[in-house]
Amino acid sequence: MSKETDNISGLQKAAILLIALGPERSANVFKHLKEEEIEELTLEIANTRNITPKVKDDVISEFYQVCLAQQYIAEGGINYAKEVLEKSFGADKAMDVIGKLTASLQVKPFEFIRKTDASQLLNFIQDEHPQTIALILSYLSAAQSALILSALPPDRQADVAKRIAIMDRTSPEVIKEVEKVLESKLSSLVNQDYTIIGGVDAVVEILNTVDRGTEKHIMETLEIEEPELADEIRKKMFVFEDILLLDDRAIQRVLRDVDNGDLATALKGSNEEVQNAIFNNLSKRLAAMIKEDMEFMGPVRMKDVEEAQQKIVNVIRKLEDSAEIVISRGGGDEIVV
Repeated sequence: MSKETDNISGLQKAAILLIALGPERSANVFKHLKEEEIEELTLEIANTRNITPKVKDDVISEFYQVCLAQQYIAEGGINYAKEVLEKSFGADKAMDVIGKLTASLQVKPFEFIRKTDASQLLNFIQDEHPQTIALILSYLSAAQSALILSALPPDRQADVAKRIAIMDRTSPEVIKEVEKVLESKLSSLVNQDYTIIGGVDAVVEILNTVDRGTEKHIMETLEIEEPELADEIRKKMFVFEDILLLDDRAIQRVLRDVDNGDLATALKGSNEEVQNAIFNNLSKRLAAMIKEDMEFMGPVRMKDVEEAQQKIVNVIRKLEDSAEIVISRGGGDEIVV
């Protein structure tokens, strides 16, 4: 039997859900969305009128079922999720929910090894070809990949990192070949079209997680072998919002080398959490002065905000290089080989 929500688009359902959640919870959701997604949702919310209680309840129910399915897939894969959902909602509803998730989840191959201990996985793949290692690391979490990358021999680290960065699309046939090598540890491959993996963002996330020594070695090697790629990676690495990774003492040290005008402009485009972290490490007088500057400068071009934030990031990286501050990041020293 069809529901009233069958003819409602995903965007409309998202808008209805956010309206039902209320402004405070919706604001927390917005923090995790891209700017264009926020714009689309805001417009849709503004244009949404006369939601019946039945439609609202159906949207909330569907959202809850999808969340359950995602949790079950994370715990035990698609088959496990299907089995649990069938027991809870019946076979038809289970297939409906799983079907809605298939396109958006893009359940990855090698899902089994995402739960495998990194040191065990390292022993299994360290003798594989660098391209094979790069392919596998592209499917792992950044934390897992960072541990494995850090534990590889130094002469292979940059090679693997470079291969991850330039990786674009990998055919199902190639993935299946790699899975055959790892078949004793991996779940079966879900049939799917070409999958976009790797890329600069993937290697940036990994490098932001590895220990500083590994990161420096990889970046120095890439700067020699692939200077343009190294420059692209460096621009995307530590971002201004990552100042939250610093402790209070480190933030205070950074602020000593930062121009107050740059700080006011940078904070103009940052979130409340970052602003509080900065203001809490300034004297009350200076904090009040910066806030006053921010208030009186009026609207600021995003380009100016980004330039000011980059200046502060450069100060942070310089101080880290000289060991005056430490950025809290995942270490690579947990694997002993």
